[in-house]
Amino acid sequence: MTERTEQQKKVVTRFAPSPTGFMHVGGVRTALYAWALARQNGGTFILRIEDTDKAREVPGSIEQIIESLKWVGITWDEGVDIGGPCGPYKQSERLDTYQTYAKILIGKGLAYADPYSKEELDAFRKQAEDEKRPFLYRNHRPENPPAWDGTTPLRLKTPEIKSYSWTDLVRGELSAGPEALDDFILMKSDGYPTYNFAHIIDDLLMGVTHIFRSDEFISSIPNYLSLYSALGIEHPHFAILPPIMSPEGKKKLGKRDGAKDLLDYRKEGYLPDAMMNFLAFIGWNPGDEREVFTPAQFIEAFKIEGIQRAGAKLNEEKLDWLNKEHIKLMSDADFKAKAISYMSDALKSLPTFNARIDAVLPIIKERINKFGDIAEMETANDLQYFFTDSSYESALLLCAPKQRKGKESMTVTDLVPVYENLKTLIESMSVFTPDAVKEVLWPYAEQEGRGLVLWALRTALSGKERSPDPFTLVSIFGKEEAIRRINIAIQKIHESAQ
Repeated sequence: MTERTEQQKKVVTRFAPSPTGFMHVGGVRTALYAWALARQNGGTFILRIEDTDKAREVPGSIEQIIESLKWVGITWDEGVDIGGPCGPYKQSERLDTYQTYAKILIGKGLAYADPYSKEELDAFRKQAEDEKRPFLYRNHRPENPPAWDGTTPLRLKTPEIKSYSWTDLVRGELSAGPEALDDFILMKSDGYPTYNFAHIIDDLLMGVTHIFRSDEFISSIPNYLSLYSALGIEHPHFAILPPIMSPEGKKKLGKRDGAKDLLDYRKEGYLPDAMMNFLAFIGWNPGDEREVFTPAQFIEAFKIEGIQRAGAKLNEEKLDWLNKEHIKLMSDADFKAKAISYMSDALKSLPTFNARIDAVLPIIKERINKFGDIAEMETANDLQYFFTDSSYESALLLCAPKQRKGKESMTVTDLVPVYENLKTLIESMSVFTPDAVKEVLWPYAEQEGRGLVLWALRTALSGKERSPDPFTLVSIFGKEEAIRRINIAIQKIHESAQ
């Protein structure tokens, strides 16, 4: 076992998940705050794997944990995959270390073998229940426990039965009475340590100075303090984080409420910087009006004092908004590469895709919150018409707003002159930007009725009831293609009249 020197300590934080399933937002937020504090102070951030509960371990979880953290932009200086001066960083590879410290406690008379069977413990619990008092193992501590040979649990002999007070960096002054203390298990009968024992030994040897953890651990801290006392060591700084609540805010977030695999957000097309920004704000704020942060800006702004005590709701509408803001920060080249990666091969193989995609990308950027929305646009046929002719009925063209007095519906007589005049105006253009197109076409739309003219032009060009404005469409298609599509529209409404 290797212990970090005093010179190496500075600020040392860690993230120590169990490999029992996918990473969700709560776990990654814990890692994020610990990482930010270490980075801000030029300290060390460690990734440690606490794999002592072999019955619940899920194959592939460690790889998923690493991939999730890396995707969101969290890096570590020491860890399970890269090693470091205080390794190994997987608890199942540190069993000799826990045995050593278990024997130290035994030698001090502060740990003993648990001699009771399950049936005996159940009887003790039943007796406490009948007497309407809490069950405490220390009330049944054996006077002459057998020597511990590793085949039975090893328990801490609580060194002092007293009240504890401690300072939490988020919650402030906290305390618990003697009823919170008990002789908890240090080593299990399978040879593995419990979390309550192993993480304290690891934090000691790795020189961890600050521990961020979720609120369900508050009730266990008095027992941790009793173990620190038994070992004769100072405990690190504690920071209990606020719970992440369901979107409705009425209960803690669970899998049924949207606590999904973090990598699902990647599949849905969220940007890692936006996800980091989102996670940071679930229970923290910078103390000012800023909401959009790059990773570097978050590290600079992070303060433990900004972490709130009350629960914070998971608000994916806020995530959508933040992701859109981060999309705006992308370079044109990066946006293009990312957007195209979410497009189908069928779309990318359409005749004019390469010629028009650069002109279409600003429309996509305006309409999406995340890159996965591009697939939804394809499903709704909201992209294909840019690159190939749309298939639509003449009835769509004849649905133009009834702008002319006395007209009950649009007819060939109404629409063909409009299209012919639009063709003439487009033919006269030499500059094809949305503003230049609008300057030429707007006076005619004002004269004939904006609803009629703009509907007619937009539906002829897109074949869609909803699409970008017609000035943008003309600028994308250019003179020849715009006129060709208008001619198709004229042909369709003539055919409908026959």
